[in-house]
Formats: sequence, C-alpha cells, structure tokens
Amino acid sequence: MSYAPINGLNMYYEAHGPEGGVPLVLLHGALSATETSFGTTLPELAKTRRVIAVEQQAHGRTGDIDRPLSTPQMAADTVALLGHLGIERADFFGYSMGSGIALHIGVNRPDVVRKLVLLTAEFNHTGMHEGLLEGVSEVTPEMLAGSPFESEYMRLAPNKDDWPALLRKVGDLNSRIPEHDYSEDVIRALQPPALLIIGDSDIVRPEHAVEFFRLLGGGVIGDMVGLPSSQLAILPGTTHVTSAYQAELLVPMINSFLDADSPRAA
Repeated sequence: MSYAPINGLNMYYEAHGPEGGVPLVLLHGALSATETSFGTTLPELAKTRRVIAVEQQAHGRTGDIDRPLSTPQMAADTVALLGHLGIERADFFGYSMGSGIALHIGVNRPDVVRKLVLLTAEFNHTGMHEGLLEGVSEVTPEMLAGSPFESEYMRLAPNKDDWPALLRKVGDLNSRIPEHDYSEDVIRALQPPALLIIGDSDIVRPEHAVEFFRLLGGGVIGDMVGLPSSQLAILPGTTHVTSAYQAELLVPMINSFLDADSPRAA
C-alpha cells in the first residue's frame, strides 16, 4: 500500500502478488474503491500475477483536488502512475467507470497496453439502457445513505466531508459520457485484444456487447476462419452491481485470456 505524487494528486495504489511478468492494473468503478470493485477477484488474480490496484481522484484513499472528474484525466493519471512505477506495459482490468478508463488508454496509448479486460463497457452511450444516464446523473447522498458505497468511503477517504462533492462530480461525469463516444472505425482499429464481459441483466444492453465484439473481429465462424484476438462473455443471472462479485466465473476466464497467446483470424 503506497501513495505517489501524480498530476497534483496524492494517488493511492496497492501492489499484490509475485513480481515478474506483465502486471495487471485494476481500475475500479465510480463511487467505489479497490475493496468494493475487486474484493473477491483481486486475491485470486494475485495468486499467479502481479496486480496493481489504483484508486482514482476522490475515490477510496485518494483525496480530491480542485478539478472535475473526467475519463481522459483519470486515464492520464493512471498512465502517469505506471511511469512513476517504472512499468512500461501492462494488462488492464476495468470495471464500469474503470472500463471506460481502460478503453481510453487502449485507444489513445496502445503502447502501454498488452491486453484489456472490460467488465461492463460500452463504446457508445447508446449501448446503455435508455434513460439510465439521466438517473445515475442525479444520485444524492440521501439515496446512498447506509449503502456499501457510502460505508466504504467513510472508512477510507482522507476527507469524509467530501462525499457529497464526489456524488456531484460523478453525476457530472456521467452526464458527459456521450462526449466520449467512439466511432465504429476507432473501435475497429483498437490494437490491444479485449475480453468484453457483461452480466445478462447489466446496464449495458447485450445487443451492444455483441456489436462491440463484432467490431473487434468477433462473431465469426471460428472453426472455419480461426478465432479472433478478442473475446466476449455474458455472465448468467448477473446484474451490474453483482458482476464484480462473480469471482468463480471471472477469474478463470480472465487468467485464461491473459495467459494465452492471442490468436489471429485467418
């Protein structure tokens, strides 16, 4: 457990597991930190690989500063942290907000990415169920009173009075998600192989996940043309919140994807 001076932040991170090999960077969801997003998966993943868990601006043990939350800025902070740690290339496992950060890094800094694991990711805001963005942009402290998100924040945050400010910033971040839509051409050109994962009752529509996968070269007759570099998984009986806790499903498929040589379609 340590801190690093990154772009004006005193940025918190944890390192777990054996050294050596390509590290796996964990990027948590909005309003949560390492424990809430990766409490069940991190210990298992760290049994066989180096895992770096990052806590973003105003989340967990990383305090807030006077700037809005934005996906490009959090991606820049993450890349800067890797530079601080002397990590030239890594795998990334992002959940929810963290998947957006990981995808941004994969699109804009493919040189630092080997593979991407994106749990609940969309490349276009229309990939989410209609009306969802309006609802998540208006969350108040009263709505989350007594929730695991509030409890974790009060236990970890360096300034517990910043909780309402975090909710406002995350609401603003969510309202600006359409500003960061990617074109189909950008997704087709994505260089790192990606494992796309959603729950079958997630905030991302299954149709969008399939569309995402097709743009990455998926949806082919693998027996005839070979397997694509990217993969798609839909977790049964799983919501957005519960998807992060499906360690018995997530860990084997993540390890298999990261450890395998990437096939290339013929």
